[in-house]
Amino acid sequence: MSANYEKSDFLNGKIFVPMIRFAIPVLFSNLFQQLYNTIDTLIVGHTLGDAALAAIGAASPIYDLLIGFALGFGGGLSIVTARSFGSHDENMLKKSAAASVVIGALVVAVITVLSRLILIPLLNLLHTPADIIDESYRYISIITAFTVVMFAYNLCAGLLQAVGNSIMPLVFLILSSFINVVLDYVLIVYFDRGLGGAAEATVIAQGISVLLCLVYIARSVRMLIPEKEHFKADLSLYREMTAQGLSSGFMLCFVSAGSVILQAGINGLGYLVIAAHTSARRLIQFFMIPCSAMNQTINTFVSQNFGAGQSLRIRKGMKYAYLYSAGMTAVLTVIIWAAAPAMLKWISGSEEAVVLHNGTLYLRFVAPCYFILGVLNITRNGLQAIGQKILPILSSIIELIGKILFTALLIPKMQYMAVIICEPVIWCFMIMELLPSFWRSPFIRQAR
Repeated sequence: MSANYEKSDFLNGKIFVPMIRFAIPVLFSNLFQQLYNTIDTLIVGHTLGDAALAAIGAASPIYDLLIGFALGFGGGLSIVTARSFGSHDENMLKKSAAASVVIGALVVAVITVLSRLILIPLLNLLHTPADIIDESYRYISIITAFTVVMFAYNLCAGLLQAVGNSIMPLVFLILSSFINVVLDYVLIVYFDRGLGGAAEATVIAQGISVLLCLVYIARSVRMLIPEKEHFKADLSLYREMTAQGLSSGFMLCFVSAGSVILQAGINGLGYLVIAAHTSARRLIQFFMIPCSAMNQTINTFVSQNFGAGQSLRIRKGMKYAYLYSAGMTAVLTVIIWAAAPAMLKWISGSEEAVVLHNGTLYLRFVAPCYFILGVLNITRNGLQAIGQKILPILSSIIELIGKILFTALLIPKMQYMAVIICEPVIWCFMIMELLPSFWRSPFIRQAR
């Protein structure tokens, strides 16, 4: 057994401090990854105007739908790797890494080809305004053509996090984020590449982070490097990993599909409302980072301890995660309520009253609901980590149905206010399904 296994903070001793120690690099990793989108929005808004900003916003749900499935699938694969780490099975660890590469390559190929066929029909289906549809297509077509880059980074980072290393993915992402900032400005301003330049900068910068991850794994984390014999298909392992990947992928896919449907309703409200929502969503995603860091931490923590058969540690870890979410929500709500108008003006570059007013309403309503979303995601990740594949998908189906109903019934009557209240209302229904499912599961109940 490799000595590296015995150094896991999650399997022995204290719980909360190691969780925070792991979550901090994940938090900053998510922060810099979010900067890709935020800086695109900032530079585009200030240099190309509201129409270009709306074009990114109209394309974003499609990006989330296609790329989100790929990234969710990769996250599901890393769950199995973390279980192998927790059970101290180095041979299975290497086999799961090999299977991740094989299965991931097939998934990326399918998504890349599929995206070529459905982008224009989806943009039309979403009622994307005619004056921005060409730019929306230009942006999203470049991003989806390089799905392999997005998937590869998240797979490498997921494998490193599965064995307890959340620091090095952060280091590589920081470097590539600075590269992204420079390329964004150079390609848009100096080379006049427009929205295509923003997409190209994102792809190039994240490609650099993939290369850095691969070099580091090859040199310093040899336990993740499979040999030729580890690529021999183990049908039971491939079935488990594919099922886990599909569960995670479809979960995010249903979430993103709901966002696509909701975006169709938003697109009918005019490009200024689209710009307001795009700016507000960028800020919301930015402020969700502290909570999403704990979601990823729970994924690794529960997966490792599930592999080790330590259900009592899982119960305690989940409760700590809920408390963390409550504290973060209180802090972030104060900041957002105080600074929402100024932040919206800064990120959008807009002076339009419609943009600033609607964006501020959205931010101030959603901020206190972070706690609901935090508990929801922590519980859903916990369910996935203990092997539940169907229940997390059901919660996403609830979200999808809810967004369909809001788009069809409420947005025509309540306009943008229906968009503002949509997700928090749906989150409450999702929690009603997820919480009992986790805490009544046989593995968790045995810890009593």
